[in-house]
Amino acid sequence: MTSAVERKTKGPRIIGWRERVSLPDFGVLGIKAKIDTGATVSALHAFRPRYSQRSDGEWISFEIHPRRRSNKDAVRVSAKVFTYRYVRSSNGSRELRPVIKTSISLGGEIWQTEITLANRYLMAYRMILGRSALRGRFIVDSGRSYQFGE
Repeated sequence: MTSAVERKTKGPRIIGWRERVSLPDFGVLGIKAKIDTGATVSALHAFRPRYSQRSDGEWISFEIHPRRRSNKDAVRVSAKVFTYRYVRSSNGSRELRPVIKTSISLGGEIWQTEITLANRYLMAYRMILGRSALRGRFIVDSGRSYQFGE
């Protein structure tokens, strides 16, 4: 899959262990995300989820709280449920999560990716960016952070 933005350099770029990412389909900018090469799929904190059936399938609406410990900038969004997937969380428990497909933006690139929706309320980061979203685009340097600005 090619990037929506042309780059002058070829190959993957270096990112840090945490970066700010945007979700353009939802109009959400600058979520602090932990880059997690141990996770296959990305995950996003979905607050107050509500499911509904439409003519084209199951949908979920939920709130995104871009800032930790604050609902001041909360945005309610909707997305079609692409599938459900079992995910093993950091505490070892296995949980069935809804998966959506949406655009993500990092470092001037925009691409489609799958994201699981989860309750990350107690976690330090509202989002984790997993291997499948990074593959072929970025290399992680664990000694760096916010390569494209905080």
